[in-house]
Amino acid sequence: MYAIINISGKQYKAAKGLKLRVPRQLAEDGKKLVFDEVLMIHDGKKATFGAPNLAGAKVTATVLNHGREKKILVYKKKRRKGYQRKNGHRQWFTDVEIQNIQMSRRKKPAAEKTDKPKEEE
Repeated sequence: MYAIINISGKQYKAAKGLKLRVPRQLAEDGKKLVFDEVLMIHDGKKATFGAPNLAGAKVTATVLNHGREKKILVYKKKRRKGYQRKNGHRQWFTDVEIQNIQMSRRKKPAAEKTDKPKEEE
């Protein structure tokens, strides 16, 4: 079973026990996070899609740690103008481990009976 979830505007494939590196989340190490923006759940037999999110579905994860990525250098230059800029950036991240994928059990609506054809006037 896996789910596609939206975390901070990015989509991730989550399965039980999987460790993900996601953008920085406001939670302490060891705390549980609940992601309720679930876009799709696949249970091994059929896939259920939301429009855009599945109502009642949620993914629970545990925060492992926080940190910063490797430095990325951004260099800008305009030739023959004497313009040069060098800038570095380190993005914050949070490592999480997926604990559980839960989908609500909703009742299917009763199908309407259409035994009699509609009379057209």
